[in-house]
Amino acid sequence: MSSEVTVWSSSSNVSEDRETETVDRISSDPAALASAPGGGSESADVRARARVPRSVLRAAVRGAAIVVVVALLASLPLLVTDYVLSAILVPVLALALAGIGQNLITGYAGQLCVGSAAFMSVGAFATYDASSHVHGLPLLASFALGGVVAGLVGVFFGLPSLRIRGFYLVVSTLAAQFFVVWLFTKVGWFSDYSASGVITAPRLAVAGFDLSSPGGHYWLSLLVVAPLTVLGRNLVRGRLGRSWMAVRDMETAAAVVGVRTGRAKLLAFGIGSFYCGVAGALWAFAYLGTVEPHGLDLDRSFQVLFIVILGGLGSIAGPFVGAAFVILFPVALDQLGSALVGGSVDPGLLQNAEKIIFGALVILLLIKQPAGMARLLQIAWIRISRWRPRSA
Repeated sequence: MSSEVTVWSSSSNVSEDRETETVDRISSDPAALASAPGGGSESADVRARARVPRSVLRAAVRGAAIVVVVALLASLPLLVTDYVLSAILVPVLALALAGIGQNLITGYAGQLCVGSAAFMSVGAFATYDASSHVHGLPLLASFALGGVVAGLVGVFFGLPSLRIRGFYLVVSTLAAQFFVVWLFTKVGWFSDYSASGVITAPRLAVAGFDLSSPGGHYWLSLLVVAPLTVLGRNLVRGRLGRSWMAVRDMETAAAVVGVRTGRAKLLAFGIGSFYCGVAGALWAFAYLGTVEPHGLDLDRSFQVLFIVILGGLGSIAGPFVGAAFVILFPVALDQLGSALVGGSVDPGLLQNAEKIIFGALVILLLIKQPAGMARLLQIAWIRISRWRPRSA
């Protein structure tokens, strides 16, 4: 019996040695892989191990795309005219930031709100008061303070969401729009007792750099919008964002599984209003230069809501697509009308045509693609990336 065990042990050791030699030979000479037993399958395994993991490739492509986008954004003031910077890019960035705030409230948390322009107005006036009454306060700090004040106002008008929802909540947020306009019109302290109630942008400078030129306005907008966009993206992908989406999809089920629905709603109103407040400061100071209480009215709230719907509910990239469409479409419509008619077109006619097309697009997207234009662009990109020419 012992001799049999010895023979078996020695034979197994010999087979292991042969297998080790085969592996070493194959690793040193890949050409020997085909002649080895089962070479086809082993060759496929080795090639699969030699391939770069898809996660590494995706990270490399994503990093390269980020570098290209950053380089493009940094070089835009050198590539485009002052008109494009001041009349297109700056308002697109400001409205996109307001759209992100609206999207956090409506798209992610599912709370209907039509008071975004009121929160923008609060942010603009609070930023103006902070910069004019607190001497030596940095510009970015005054923007942040204006956003905080707008966030607190948003939490106050979001309190009814703890009890009501749907159409009744729309009416509650609509009250914010009328109340804010009345407050800034009747109380002169907010406009520094200006006879017309109009506030003027303070000197725009960051760290000693003058930003009063169109390029400076663009840099200021980009400096504010870029980090807040990254912050919003991280928020919606974290625990708070999952709580918002749980409340949006089914509030009762979210409460059953332990989500504090009231806290999630108020945080959505507070953070979303903060974004709208900072966007209002950018709109007033980097784009218009001045603003009055009626300058950010109910029409602006509906415009921000249309930006979110057109761009895509529940998407961080959607407001940028929607804002670009809202700003560029009237320009394109004016150029098209001038080309067809052969002269200038009545502005009233263009405005009515713009509203008709906007309304039709909103209805069409809500029916066909609720995820908005951002999703359409994503689908188109996926199809282009997967397209391969047919072999003859």
